[in-house]
Amino acid sequence: MHKLLELDLIRVVEEAAIAAARFMGTGDKIGADDAATTAMRTRLNELDIRGTVVIGEGELDEAPMLYIGEKLGQSPDAGQEIDIAVDPLEGTNLTASGMNNAITVMAMAERGGLLHAPDIYMNKLVVRPEAANRVDIHAPVKKNLKALAQALSRTLGELVVVVLDRPRHAALIAEIRATGARIKLITDGDILPAIAATVRGTNIHAMMGTGGAPEGVLAAAALKCLNGYMQAHFVVRDGADEAQDRAKLTHAGIAEPQRVLTIEDLAPGKQMLFAATGVTNGDLLHGVQFFPGGARTNSMVMALQAGTVRFVESIHSLDPKRKPMIFSL
Repeated sequence: MHKLLELDLIRVVEEAAIAAARFMGTGDKIGADDAATTAMRTRLNELDIRGTVVIGEGELDEAPMLYIGEKLGQSPDAGQEIDIAVDPLEGTNLTASGMNNAITVMAMAERGGLLHAPDIYMNKLVVRPEAANRVDIHAPVKKNLKALAQALSRTLGELVVVVLDRPRHAALIAEIRATGARIKLITDGDILPAIAATVRGTNIHAMMGTGGAPEGVLAAAALKCLNGYMQAHFVVRDGADEAQDRAKLTHAGIAEPQRVLTIEDLAPGKQMLFAATGVTNGDLLHGVQFFPGGARTNSMVMALQAGTVRFVESIHSLDPKRKPMIFSL
């Protein structure tokens, strides 16, 4: 992919984050999501690409969200063909309530470089790269955590595992605690925790549990750039929801939901870009800071081909009548 797209991608997630951050603490999660989506769509349509959304927020009839199959970019008949995975605002509840770790996030790859995952649940296991190929998502929790501890030369009590705080995870949480490992419960958003479980110095060593499949693809795109390790499989709900989930899987061409998926299955592209901007403060990114005349953003952008991970601090002039104040980093 053209190297200038890396900078373009940062601008997309930055502008979406600024738009969403205006709703921080207002209690209006729908307004925050809509503002982020509008800003992201506007900026993407200015790029010289032929983009197709393969991971979005529903189908065409669910607009105005960025929907699966939506065409983006200035070059409908020319330019580079690109698949786009997007979550205009991961953490709508976090933003509305002013809580940590809300982000705007997206990934790009060449056509076919991102799995077209249906909007259903996905069971995910992310561990530090040192434990690659030592764990199995279908193995008992105790066995996996013992293997992880051994790979990291730690005791079980020195491990920290991130889990979404949901009733469906009650048994998982009990199993983790029974091993002596510690748990960090999160209310929303599992993309950043997946990245944190891959990066040294975060004091997070694994992420376990069921979350959204689209977020799983976005996480895989980031982990591929970081040489991380992840296993996943789709989850079909029981009861009245089963038919709906199976219909979505069939529509996406997925015949074996329980098949273990790796990063190469979820994000097979060779030209991968990933970017995220903090909306509220978090473990890896600072949130948007407004000041007279402008705003300050903190982003990360990863490029697989270049082998780079950049953290970008930007000052934005938002009022042409007022010169923004520049603060030291």
